[in-house]
Amino acid sequence: MTDEPSDSIAYGRLMHRAMRSLIQTVLEGVSETGLPGEHHFFITFDTRHPDVDIATWLRDRYPGEMTIVIQHWFDDMRVDDDGFRVTLNFGDSPEPLRIPFDSILTFVDPSVEFGLRFETQVEDGPDDEPPGDEHEEDAGGAEAEPHHDAEVVRLDTFRKNH
Repeated sequence: MTDEPSDSIAYGRLMHRAMRSLIQTVLEGVSETGLPGEHHFFITFDTRHPDVDIATWLRDRYPGEMTIVIQHWFDDMRVDDDGFRVTLNFGDSPEPLRIPFDSILTFVDPSVEFGLRFETQVEDGPDDEPPGDEHEEDAGGAEAEPHHDAEVVRLDTFRKNH
């Protein structure tokens, strides 16, 4: 890209892509062979992301973010380069969900104390826009699109106190 600074490495964007790829690889394995051992996931995502596809009643109940658990019962998991589909049970009502990787805020597997958190930051201007094809649409003078940086998440949030 021509507007990309030549003296800067976009580590945040590179980390985001690497962590997104890690989540994709893990979920592809689960979709093919199921969850091994005691593994299970808490996945928190931004329900306002334009490509999130969930039932209207779920969007109404979780207008900002929602955490799903992939553990005992899930069905029809399908993973592609942009995200995943899965059917989960909400009070004996199976609901299909489409979750883009770019909407994920946290991904945690407490069985092995592994977690990722993606921070959303609004850019100051076009010179600060990280390289990549994820936000190529012209915002028409609106605020710049947010981008996500990745970091390891503290697992204390997900631990049960005994």
